[in-house]
Amino acid sequence: MANYLVRRLFLLVITMLVTSVIIFALTQLLPGDVARLIIGRDASEEAIAQFREEFGLNDPLLAQYGRWLGGFLTGDWGQSFSQGNPAVRPLVINRLANSLRLALVTLIIAIPLSIVLGVIAALRENTWLDNIISILSLSVVGLPEFVTGLILINVIALGMPSLNLPTTSLVQDGYTLGEWLRVLILPAITATLVLLGYVLRMTRAGVIDELKKPYVRTARLKGLPERTVIFKHVLRNALLPTITIIAISVGWLIGGLVVIENVFNYPGLGTLMIQAVEEKNIPLLQACTMVVIFFFATANLIADLLYALLNPRIRLT
Repeated sequence: MANYLVRRLFLLVITMLVTSVIIFALTQLLPGDVARLIIGRDASEEAIAQFREEFGLNDPLLAQYGRWLGGFLTGDWGQSFSQGNPAVRPLVINRLANSLRLALVTLIIAIPLSIVLGVIAALRENTWLDNIISILSLSVVGLPEFVTGLILINVIALGMPSLNLPTTSLVQDGYTLGEWLRVLILPAITATLVLLGYVLRMTRAGVIDELKKPYVRTARLKGLPERTVIFKHVLRNALLPTITIIAISVGWLIGGLVVIENVFNYPGLGTLMIQAVEEKNIPLLQACTMVVIFFFATANLIADLLYALLNPRIRLT
């Protein structure tokens, strides 16, 4: 297992290195003159030249890449091009913390609910219960995120004032756990409804496939309780594809909740990335993208390790 872990960590490092080259190259291809965009169209050539010199935009691309990557690895993520030129790292870390809170609450709701419903649907395959679960899960997945969010705002936040849930998810320093949960619950439910159908259907398909295999029939013939057959043997193999979906979802929850964040006015990493694109704020965009890719890669690494724990044949090969 240790050798397997070392190999996967090495691949993670290579992945992040290649990704850094791609991110840097793509940000250099953004149209327009960044210096003129930041300072203003009416800025003098002297001011633009001074800006480019101050931020090292006149240096060769290889030197810019080396300086950026070295700074990123040592915690110096550069200065934002926005007003006042604040440091990029605190901006990203603050938004990342918000995104992690929302992702954690969403996963706590979505994963157990999806797996339980998927198992129930599989055990009742082609019955009315299976049909109802399948129809409802596919229906909520088919709704756009902003529609789901607006429905929840109108039905729960506005329609049930006794719950005292906010219609927007503005956050402040010093929030208690209860205040954070009040702020996060509606965005988390919206994200859960997006994930529910995918994880549920994958779990259902995996369980149905495993139930048809000979080892399940053998376990039942040995007299093992149905609960032991399902939770100790079937789920161990059926959840392998589901783990992949969950790992991909983690990356989406960190940086891909742009629509949900906008609906609830939640200050997450996704909206910060959109802001960076609109402003052509290259240092901020590079840092945000690297962080999101890191979480994508780390989530896939964790998925691989869970694969290896659940199925020893994977780590042996």
